[in-house]
Amino acid sequence: MDERLRNIRLLILDVDGVMTDGRIIFDSNGVESKFFNVKDGHGIKMVQRAGIEVGIISGRGSLVVSNRAAELGISLVYQKALDKLTPYQEILERTELTDAQVAFMGDDVIDIPVLRRVGFAVAPADAVDDVFPHVHFTTRNRGGWGAVREVCDLLLRGQGKWDEITARYFR
Repeated sequence: MDERLRNIRLLILDVDGVMTDGRIIFDSNGVESKFFNVKDGHGIKMVQRAGIEVGIISGRGSLVVSNRAAELGISLVYQKALDKLTPYQEILERTELTDAQVAFMGDDVIDIPVLRRVGFAVAPADAVDDVFPHVHFTTRNRGGWGAVREVCDLLLRGQGKWDEITARYFR
């Protein structure tokens, strides 16, 4: 696993069930809400500071996701991707990276084709059972409840960047 972690230059995340707990809330006016974990967001910012780019591939389209991505400085955002391999391939071409340099975190069967391709495949603890045979790592945390942060911390530690990135917090 250490070699896999050292190679990663891009972390791609699914949204519903990974960055969120999978719930989608609509108010009486049809306005959508999602719950994002602030610790996950901080983890994303830390890996970005360490030189790891972050992207999103989601099967649904949502203004909430666009807003969250903009807030976190994520420019590789693909929504309404019912075939996630197509945007994944576009990302590889755009970034000039190889499969071995990409980590992907997904939680459902739609994510399996990408999970099978990447250098480091991850699932949150509450992913559907069919996903687990296709991942290199399963988080202790559930999606939306710190699973993304867990992966970010793992990448930073695995690449020997944890101390450098977190030094300002321990002064």
